[in-house]
Amino acid sequence: MQQVHVDKVNLSDAGLVGIDDAPLADGAVRLAIESFSVTANNVTYAVVGDGFKYWNFFPAPEGKGIVPMWGHARVVESNHPEFAVGERVYGYLPMASHLDVQPGKVSASGFMDMAAHRQPMSPIYNQYARLAADPEHDPAREGERMIFGPLFKTGFLIEYFMRSERWFGASQLVVTSASSKTAMGLASVTKRRSPHVRRIGLTSTGNVSFVEESGLYDRVLAYEDVDQIERADSVSVDFAGSSSLLRAIHQHLGEALKFSCLVGVTHIEERGEGTADIPGPTPTLFFAPDHAVALFREAGPEEAGRQMADSWRGFLEDAGDSVTIERHQGLEAARSIFVEMAGGTVDPAKGIVIEP
Repeated sequence: MQQVHVDKVNLSDAGLVGIDDAPLADGAVRLAIESFSVTANNVTYAVVGDGFKYWNFFPAPEGKGIVPMWGHARVVESNHPEFAVGERVYGYLPMASHLDVQPGKVSASGFMDMAAHRQPMSPIYNQYARLAADPEHDPAREGERMIFGPLFKTGFLIEYFMRSERWFGASQLVVTSASSKTAMGLASVTKRRSPHVRRIGLTSTGNVSFVEESGLYDRVLAYEDVDQIERADSVSVDFAGSSSLLRAIHQHLGEALKFSCLVGVTHIEERGEGTADIPGPTPTLFFAPDHAVALFREAGPEEAGRQMADSWRGFLEDAGDSVTIERHQGLEAARSIFVEMAGGTVDPAKGIVIEP
């Protein structure tokens, strides 16, 4: 067994470590990790690992951490009567070759890892889909699911939250970093589930044509053209992390801005420093796992899963071909690519899949 251990303070210090093959516990299942994606999302998990407890999911020696990934795995050993060797699952995995889980709340479509150390964290990260009965699973789209899936679900949950709040009375959605995967997910779900809400995408000048061609937005503007946004009742969702851009949106829309949502955590300090006296509504941080819990509580797991699966298929139609997938073999490749991405030398828009 192997794991990649990352220095929590210096993310560029990462090493491949061999782990003893310990006996499998009673009621446990051993998973061999088949594939996972490496994206900017995983770098975010590491950057805020202590504050948001992302390091706690997969324990490592003091000062080190194992970065969580989203991917697929196969049962290679089972001490649980409902799991046979060979079954495949999808969920939250370590940057490693194997993971032992303690399945609980088992159904045909999924289970929860009930390992004691994982229970203080959001249950959303402890859920695993059993691919044989998973409504989201498409064997031909496993790469896209790993790359887009977690970010798409954040977009899905933002739309769910806004719709639950009746869009705060707004008729217009203003999205920054409109070319990002999460923004595209939000735009796709809004287009299909809240078609009465006009979608305005803000992006860099060089990305305007790409965003326009996606067909996900009613209007696309460069960041310097914020003053061209119609002053209709609006909500804003900021993925860009620029305090000056956020201030410009608030100042331009004024009282027409009904709610201001911050998504992502890597630039929260920068935004906070520059938005202390910002006009309009107080920018509010969106934490997707809390809203996922609310959705599952309101709709029930089966209906929530169906809604997500329907929207996911719609998103694949809208934007599933917007990234080229690169496949790399071995955990050393995962280690190397993660270090490069954390250092900003790999384009985070690339679709990178690791097959350990």
